[in-house]
Amino acid sequence: MSCEGPVFGAGSPEGAPCSDSPRELRSLRNCARDPLGATRAENACGEARRIDLPLNRGLLRELRAGDSCLLTGNLYTLRDAGHLRLLAELDEQGSDVLPYGLEGQAIFYAGPTPAAAGRPFGAIGPTTASRMDFAAPRLHDAGIVATIGKGTRSEAVRQACMRNGAVYFVTVGGAAAYLAKCVTASETLAYDDLGTEALRRIEVVDFPVFVGIDVLGNDVYDLARQ
Repeated sequence: MSCEGPVFGAGSPEGAPCSDSPRELRSLRNCARDPLGATRAENACGEARRIDLPLNRGLLRELRAGDSCLLTGNLYTLRDAGHLRLLAELDEQGSDVLPYGLEGQAIFYAGPTPAAAGRPFGAIGPTTASRMDFAAPRLHDAGIVATIGKGTRSEAVRQACMRNGAVYFVTVGGAAAYLAKCVTASETLAYDDLGTEALRRIEVVDFPVFVGIDVLGNDVYDLARQ
């Protein structure tokens, strides 16, 4: 099963990173702005690499900024208010041992809408990731191996990815209804009183992302600006 719609591109070996040719950097700029809108002919980032969740740290070391991926398995949704709650829990317990089975998992910065069309959510799109920069370094140090959002990250987040062998994935904004087709199940784990910002475990199939920051600290947005 896969969600309907285009994937990022084709024509390179599976998982092959972008090169630094001018043509491919122009394509990467298109990916950074709108990865789902990049056609197979326009996108030089290579065929999307299918990856099972939870993420394997050895596999994460193979990924490079700009690589397009399709994720299948469990993600955890959390946004601003939920991050404040989670950090408060860590403070209360006096250690950075992650609760709710979050160690080794990926957090998707999203606040989904209610169920619709027979699916768990009517829409689920990425939140601007920089809003969670206040919490991401500590959570990476505690064991979160990846985050998913849109837009650029701080230098502190980039350093945390390098320090912990973690990655930041980018998915497209403005395609929340499309992304909802990739979600097959959802369970609220904590902070239910926060409504859309509650901590949820969601099951996804072929969820489209590309690597924004890799374990070496390479940043796709820096590449796109060159």
